[in-house]
Amino acid sequence: MDEFAIIYVGQGTPDKMPKSKEEGMAHRQKWMEWVASLGDAVVSPGQPMMEHKLVSSEGVSDVAENEKFTGFAVVKAENIEAAIEIAKSDPFLNMGGGVQVAKMMKMPG
Repeated sequence: MDEFAIIYVGQGTPDKMPKSKEEGMAHRQKWMEWVASLGDAVVSPGQPMMEHKLVSSEGVSDVAENEKFTGFAVVKAENIEAAIEIAKSDPFLNMGGGVQVAKMMKMPG
């Protein structure tokens, strides 16, 4: 099986984001249950990202909200279609966010 990165993009939409600490905790619980339901397919549940900056040959700049890489997970799947099916069940999508799915290249060493 190959490894695939599920890359969280954006923060979600304001109308779908948790409105209280309790809602936030409930969403986190759903996400943890989702990760547990994947069993051995989970290579790394990943972690959230904060404080974004874009560094280029032209300098350092802010990253637009809808382009922020806000977290990641790594899963094992037979192919990208199977990895996409895993990503489609991610509770993050219920908050209006999106994910990118990318096959991870195996590097020697």
